[in-house]
Amino acid sequence: MQQNSQTHEDLVADLERKTFRYFQDRVNPENGLVADSTGANVPASIAVVGLALASYPVGVERAYISRAEAVAKTLTTLRFFSDSRQGPQPNATGYKGFYYHFLDMKTGQRDWNCELSTIDTTFLLAGALTAAAYFNRDEADERAIQTLADALYRRADWQWVQTSDGLVSHGWTPEKGFIPYRWEGYNEALLLYILGLGSPTYPLPAASYSAWASTYRWEEFFGYAYLYAGPLFLHQLSHIWIDFRGIRDAFMRQKGIDYFENSRRATYVQQAYAIRNPHGFKGYGEHFWGITASGGPGPSPSRLEGDEAQFFGYLARGVPYGPDDGTICPWAVAASLPFAPKIVLPTLKSLSERYPDARSEYGFKCSLNLSFPAPSSTHPGWITHEHFGINQGPVVLMLENFRSDLIWRLMRSNPYIANGLRRAGFTGGWLEVPMDVEGNSDSPSNYIQQGENR
Repeated sequence: MQQNSQTHEDLVADLERKTFRYFQDRVNPENGLVADSTGANVPASIAVVGLALASYPVGVERAYISRAEAVAKTLTTLRFFSDSRQGPQPNATGYKGFYYHFLDMKTGQRDWNCELSTIDTTFLLAGALTAAAYFNRDEADERAIQTLADALYRRADWQWVQTSDGLVSHGWTPEKGFIPYRWEGYNEALLLYILGLGSPTYPLPAASYSAWASTYRWEEFFGYAYLYAGPLFLHQLSHIWIDFRGIRDAFMRQKGIDYFENSRRATYVQQAYAIRNPHGFKGYGEHFWGITASGGPGPSPSRLEGDEAQFFGYLARGVPYGPDDGTICPWAVAASLPFAPKIVLPTLKSLSERYPDARSEYGFKCSLNLSFPAPSSTHPGWITHEHFGINQGPVVLMLENFRSDLIWRLMRSNPYIANGLRRAGFTGGWLEVPMDVEGNSDSPSNYIQQGENR
């Protein structure tokens, strides 16, 4: 046991500060684009850009960066997207108000022959709206942020990406048109549908939300009944921006809980699964869990306690159905802190103290696997070398939501979010209470503790 181990409070503060550094170091200052990962010669990810835009207010509040620096970064980013080429050409930046998933870090043009992504555009626009809510002073640059963010949101043609059955397409390419996948089943598209419904220009019809909710799966595992989604990140990403405490749609009114409580249960299912450890992976237990979409040590077969085991590369791992190859993600544990602090804080502390090689100047590395053969006796197993922006952002933002409600407060004051929620059928909680200019309401401040005591 370390004599000078960090308190939980210090651990969270240190982790947030280090994780935020990614958005300081991996950005192109000329256009505001942020690299997908710490790998060499990688493109920008528009989802990561959105997470960066939402993280800059955290940086200001915590004195990681000055307000002037954050305003400059934000304005550069929004101006780039506002001025970028919109059209059906393969080398454009976007089309119909949506943007390609990956963009060249320097030119801002489509990279990796990728799709025009509806979900990644959702995160980009959510980040822009967060910036507009925070940088609200009556100064020229901050007024410009508000104007640009609003225009970018209004430009997205949600009706264009709606499919014939009322759902929303995953995306589009100039070569093949709309790709044959739709947003169905409970997942991170909760935020997508809310933003689409809230649009003042090209809104989704209210029936689209009902069509999506009709594809839900209600399950029960380890004594927890909840709206099922396997990978842990699916229970987190929409919650970065929307405070679901105490507000319910028709589905959740029928079940008697809200989406926040649902994510709390999903987090406890993750721990319960790791404690049971049905496949016998090394390390799994009370303080070693967090299974989600991530890179892994494979693809590679190996021996595990005399049995053949298959290890995967990048994969959407999940529980309890799997796939599961012994890979866990500390960042996914951190991003669940608002839902389940009683189990998240001790787990973060254990991971930090027991596996120091899983941390770097940017906080926790993406993933580790103790069951994969270690490269040497000094290492506990396989640990990824890279950090990914799509993991860094949820850590910064959800830690800050736990500490101060910052992003939730900002977005509670956004009329587009409120309108989208109401059109989706949400009622109760802060939606029924008048907001002040900072998004404060009479929503119970002890809600997290109440949930933990259930």
